[in-house]
Amino acid sequence: MKFSIVVAALASGALATPKYPQKLSKRTLEYSPPVYPSPWMNPEADGWEAAYTQAREFVSQMTLLEKVNLTTGTGWASEQCVGQVGAIPRLGLRSLCMHDSPLGIRGSDYNSAFPSGQTTAATFDRGLMYRRGYAIGQEARGKGINVILGPVAGPLGRMPAAGRNWEGFSPDPVLTGVGMAETIKGTQDAGVIACAKHFIGNEQEHFRQVGEARGYGFNISETLSSNIDDRTMHELYLWPFADAVRAGVGSFMCSYQQVNNSYGCQNSKLMNGLLKDELGFQGFVMSDWQAQHTGAAAAASGLDMSMPGDTEFNTGVSFWGTNLTLAVLNGTVPAYRIDDMAMRIMAAFFKVQKSVELDPINFSFWTLDTYGPIHWAAGEGYQQINYHVDVRADHANLIREIAAKGTVLLKNTGSLPLNKPKFLAVIGEDAGPNPNGPNSCADRGCDNGTLAMGWGSGTANYPYLITPDAALQARAIKDGSRYESILTNYAASQTKALVSQDNVTAIVFVNADSGEGYINFDGNMGDRKNLTLWRDGDALVKNVSSWCSNTIVVIHSTGPVLIGEWYDSPNITAILWAGLPGQESGNSITDVLYGKVNPSGRSPFTWGATREGYGADVLYTPNNGNGAPQQDFTEGVFIDYRYFDKANTSVIYEFGHGLSYTTFKYSNIQVQKSNAGVYQPTIGQTTPAPTFGNYSADLNDYLFPSEEFPYVYQYIYPYLNTTDPRNASGDPHFGQTAEEFMPPHAIDDSPQPLLRSSGKNAPGGNPALYDVLYTVTADITNTGSIVGDEVPQLYVSLGGPDDPKVVLRDFGKLRIEPGQTAQFKGVLTRRDLSNWDVVLQDWVVSNYTKMAYVGKSSRDLGLSIVLS
Repeated sequence: MKFSIVVAALASGALATPKYPQKLSKRTLEYSPPVYPSPWMNPEADGWEAAYTQAREFVSQMTLLEKVNLTTGTGWASEQCVGQVGAIPRLGLRSLCMHDSPLGIRGSDYNSAFPSGQTTAATFDRGLMYRRGYAIGQEARGKGINVILGPVAGPLGRMPAAGRNWEGFSPDPVLTGVGMAETIKGTQDAGVIACAKHFIGNEQEHFRQVGEARGYGFNISETLSSNIDDRTMHELYLWPFADAVRAGVGSFMCSYQQVNNSYGCQNSKLMNGLLKDELGFQGFVMSDWQAQHTGAAAAASGLDMSMPGDTEFNTGVSFWGTNLTLAVLNGTVPAYRIDDMAMRIMAAFFKVQKSVELDPINFSFWTLDTYGPIHWAAGEGYQQINYHVDVRADHANLIREIAAKGTVLLKNTGSLPLNKPKFLAVIGEDAGPNPNGPNSCADRGCDNGTLAMGWGSGTANYPYLITPDAALQARAIKDGSRYESILTNYAASQTKALVSQDNVTAIVFVNADSGEGYINFDGNMGDRKNLTLWRDGDALVKNVSSWCSNTIVVIHSTGPVLIGEWYDSPNITAILWAGLPGQESGNSITDVLYGKVNPSGRSPFTWGATREGYGADVLYTPNNGNGAPQQDFTEGVFIDYRYFDKANTSVIYEFGHGLSYTTFKYSNIQVQKSNAGVYQPTIGQTTPAPTFGNYSADLNDYLFPSEEFPYVYQYIYPYLNTTDPRNASGDPHFGQTAEEFMPPHAIDDSPQPLLRSSGKNAPGGNPALYDVLYTVTADITNTGSIVGDEVPQLYVSLGGPDDPKVVLRDFGKLRIEPGQTAQFKGVLTRRDLSNWDVVLQDWVVSNYTKMAYVGKSSRDLGLSIVLS
């Protein structure tokens, strides 16, 4: 056996870039300030008290080797899940399973394929967001998963072409924050730890990893740096992660890319300063897979769990494992830090589980075969590894409901809902099946047939996929309609002959796909090359609508597409965005088209007329020599509808837009001021860092117990293979003290001052931020003839010259019978009305006049009132 380590594991003390980093080009690089020490858990944190007590009792019994085992991944493909940490068999805890994905269980069978986060956000329905999270949690627990790697607020959606926007919710931080909070609460109520990811500024796929970029022919030596100013960080990108913390999320995943030229998984400003100190996060931070770039330095910066454990896949080499054991023994990593790492993991565990007695992991990510090696990479331990447990329950009904209620009716001149059409013609590859099967492309890395999820690690295997063609044909047969479909985009003469006939209602299905950067499909390296429809979809729509005067267009996509060339054609009588609907795709769109579900989806992003209209865009070419590409977020808080409003640019369909088969009237806006107290900055200090055990200094106590169990190839262990610490570490710098290369205060265990913006005992920031200052009400009347769900949206103007025109702050979903009136009630908290003061380092309500607006979308705000 061999335990080796790259030099950076212990020698790297640069946890944030130096103030004047080496210039790889003429530009001066942005800088991320150091923040130390790493905050330790607060035993009195709201919602964490019982978990802390149980975790302390457990961790107090653990040895150093067991703590290192708990914090270090066992290595890529070493066991059954996409990531696992070492077990604590002496205390009855099996290996914890970390597994993808945010829309279902990746690589398994007999699980559900849920609608994407983006499609779920389009429902504007908190209840459905919670129920989806709960169902995903149920399925994960049924497979033996302990941490499900989702939900997603990074990417937020800065650029519409970014490949993984569909995994998250919306470029609006409030809508994403609600999606995060409800999903987390649902998942954890089902007994599985949720993981808020990717923290933070992870807004594109290009240049997120050096090896991946080099594989595409880009000569870079460091990953992309997202350069974000303090105000933008707080008011935009950190906002939904604060909601995640406030919801009690158990884990965070730090991201691949750098922020202000410091890697996300060793960025002390992000993990120590923003997340654990300011937001008071009590759970644990895990690295994205291979996103850890240093050892002791990452621990000091706030990293709590290394995933998947090895420095690079299948090397058997780890920054932690053996080296973390040595780092604690020689004082480089203080005892309180390893204790805090273990405490955070076990507190998150006990927050959702009451006992260490867990059901076994009953699947293998690496194969669907029933039998195989339990240690996949090593090819060892042949046994039954897949039990093919069916965890779907009745979730198909929920999936169908979410996908239907997340469908956005963008345009309708009267052709919908369908009512037993005489002749229905369905056109386009996106209506039909993948001829090789819905799971035939690894991690969905293709665009064959109907699009119901994007590609990458955020996917799941379909248990089945109902195509629009199958569902619509079944409905047409039931109604006695004539039905024909042409499931290709490239049969122009046959399509013309079909749709040119009399009495035809033509439905054209088109799509645009994207995903994670390790898959390159048709030159789309995760991020989309453009915002046009794929497979000549625009030509298909224009052709069919030129031949048929009643053409309906259905779009499945991972974000907005450019539709300016055809959307206003009088022959196009309806346009629907159906997002990424999951396994019930055909049934859900049929429910909407035929009126079984009155559409109530609202667009979670803006449909701009041009790509340039969005302002920010993907950085496709390195701009810093062979150094880290520099992506400057110069637009600040102005993304999506905020940018369009600032530029006073016309849009095709605005954020929040969506039609119904009935009509609604808004009236009688009222505001009531609350008797909230004065904002009080947090004061005081933390307790000293607690420790939970003393460690033997005898290195013989840490040697690999070769007589007790065999060594597994490439498996990451906490043990030493020699009592010579230098040889055990493989680090020529071994022997230096922490003071020689660790930043100031990195190992300080004394009481620390509380930030004025922090929450003391309230995760999510200063609790006064969440005081309700105003309650806004409005009357919503259904003036049509059928029952419908309306989505009143509450926007605010903060009034300052550097503020967006309006920002979403609350919303509701009201089911209203014809002729009836319901009251919408929205609340505005202190946070909703505040700006981040970069000098004071706190939230402040400015003296500018504040206005509240209630309406149907970001640009249809018929009611307004002054907040005084």
